[in-house]
Amino acid sequence: MSGSTSFVTVGTNPARVFGMAADDRARALAAKAGLRPVEGTVAGAGTIYANLAYAWDPAWLSHLSATPGAVLVKDGRPVLAHIAPDADATALVAAMGQDTAVDTGDLECIDADTAELTNELLRKRERPFVLRLDAEDTELVERASYDASYKGVTDALTLYLWRKPAFYLTRWAALAGISPNQVTLVGFLFCIAAFYLFWTGWYWSGVATGFVFMVLDTVDGKLARCTGQSSEWGNILDHGVDLVHPPFWWWAWAHGLAAVGRPIEPVLEMLVLGIIVGGYVLQRLIEGAFLYRYKMHIHVWRRIDSQFRLITARRNPNMVILVAALAIGRPDLGLEWVAAWTLISLIFHWVRLVQANARRDRGRPVTSWLA
Repeated sequence: MSGSTSFVTVGTNPARVFGMAADDRARALAAKAGLRPVEGTVAGAGTIYANLAYAWDPAWLSHLSATPGAVLVKDGRPVLAHIAPDADATALVAAMGQDTAVDTGDLECIDADTAELTNELLRKRERPFVLRLDAEDTELVERASYDASYKGVTDALTLYLWRKPAFYLTRWAALAGISPNQVTLVGFLFCIAAFYLFWTGWYWSGVATGFVFMVLDTVDGKLARCTGQSSEWGNILDHGVDLVHPPFWWWAWAHGLAAVGRPIEPVLEMLVLGIIVGGYVLQRLIEGAFLYRYKMHIHVWRRIDSQFRLITARRNPNMVILVAALAIGRPDLGLEWVAAWTLISLIFHWVRLVQANARRDRGRPVTSWLA
């Protein structure tokens, strides 16, 4: 372990962010970023020093980890710095402890107010936040941390509709000591309940229950990122449920139509469900092929791909279609509309994959518009 990058906090701060002491949270985020929190420097290892007077987007840790000899500054004051093994960090640590400006010397200086980074994991390019951490008012930092944990490219409901209520749920869960995995498990129970309600034709109750699940599906991930509690098991559980459950919901919706007097002819039902489920699987395969070939998500290739991701035929946009049909008393039509929209989305993604392949075959690079 002596060759891995160490992480050391400098100074003290009584602030509690998402219910966690500033020092504990910084160390948790560092561990999640692959760093090794220690009490002092380790011989033969580079060290990232963190000024506890500030809160920062974890994206900075990833960037600094790959940038030895760099220091992130805010208003001239050092916030994070990656010091080479056995280099003298005395002056830097003193400046961090006193929260004063420092001569960065040979260190590469990164200004937090002007630098921008591309976050491949969350599919966005932005200026990650750096904020002074005030023990008397941590909500600004909590909001910034929550926003930083959001994917830049996702569906419209997640991005706009329940972004605010999910923040308060995330904050409450953190203060209550609820883990992300516990949120995921509770959400899974609501997911199963929604399936049952759709199956028996209790559509409005199913929609309400499904809505709770969809919000919790946002909360668990944000809670994990904001507190540094994400785990491999939690990630598998969360994404596994996300990937598997939609076809079961559509199947249950089709089955429940008989209970409300709107059954679809068996042959048409098989065709509709075949298109929805088959289209869903094929879209996932296209996304996987694009990711494998070009090392990026298809949704971040060009701006139009990111915009289409807002409404593409995934669970949340499909639920909007079903609710619209339910509002006019035609849940049967809703399923047919979802099938049509799935076909349109499938064609769109197939064309985009073909276009990317053609571009590469002509010797032209296929890169993200976020880069």
